[in-house]
Amino acid sequence: MAERRLPGRAGPTEITGNKTSVAMASSDVKPKSVSHAKKWSEEIENLYRFQHAGYRDEIEYKQVKQVSMVDRWPETGYVKKLERRDNTFYYYNRQRECDDKEVHKVKIYAY
Repeated sequence: MAERRLPGRAGPTEITGNKTSVAMASSDVKPKSVSHAKKWSEEIENLYRFQHAGYRDEIEYKQVKQVSMVDRWPETGYVKKLERRDNTFYYYNRQRECDDKEVHKVKIYAY
């Protein structure tokens, strides 16, 4: 059985001979570019909450925590509760939490 590295990848390997392969999992999605927010919106509000809890965005949160849904306030649709990587929880209000002076710190990732 021969082992070889996948092209352009340092980690996962492919085992040839018995058709076993360890490919890149869907949890390894990386952003292609990043930009900063210029003006507040509902999308920016939710990104602010994810980044405040230590994640890039909802995609990374779902990958790390292995959840399919995120708790949201039904009235506004804003994120209600997030679990940090150290298993503590952040609880957010129904109203806007990202002040205008914080908007420029929010990163928008493109995949």
